[in-house]
Amino acid sequence: MMTKLILIRHGVTQWNKQKRYCGCRDVGLSSHGKIQAMKLRNRFNGFEFDKIYCSDRKRALQTRAILFGKSDFIKVKGLREIDFGVFEGLRHDEILEKYPKLYKDWLADPYKGRIPEAEPMGVFKKRVHGAIRKILQANRGKTIAVVCHGGVIGIFVSSILKSRSFWKFVPSPASLTVVEYSKRKLSLKEFNQIQGRFSIQSRDVS
Repeated sequence: MMTKLILIRHGVTQWNKQKRYCGCRDVGLSSHGKIQAMKLRNRFNGFEFDKIYCSDRKRALQTRAILFGKSDFIKVKGLREIDFGVFEGLRHDEILEKYPKLYKDWLADPYKGRIPEAEPMGVFKKRVHGAIRKILQANRGKTIAVVCHGGVIGIFVSSILKSRSFWKFVPSPASLTVVEYSKRKLSLKEFNQIQGRFSIQSRDVS
């Protein structure tokens, strides 16, 4: 029995545009982010999902509301973005000035580099996998929409592909990533789809 998971990254925020780290902070969509979500809604062309899940952060909830209106959904705290600790709210150049070695080490290997007051990458990975595992177990054979964050999708996809290159798999805002689950195996079918009409008959990129 095939289960399809459509992972949707929220639209862009003002902090995204300013290149500020916006992990667990509850920042809403920018005007451009709302437009991105509206364009994404048009791509679904009336397709209805069996179930909709969403992170409890404002930017994800706003994206979900634009995409699915008043449709029922389930809010999941476990789908929150990673907590960046002391990096939260800071830009790339500000972090380089305040924490140069720490930042470079973390960018080189986020699993080894440790940010003060932040959620460790291993803990984040376990949290995300736990949340998605529960969603999959509750929806066998269905097509599910999950509105969440770039880091959440990145950690999940990099784990499927058994890669430590977390940054390589953080998708663009308002993008789609398609994962299939069958016979206890996860397969990546589409990653970071940002153009064209949505189709669950996706090419295999695993």
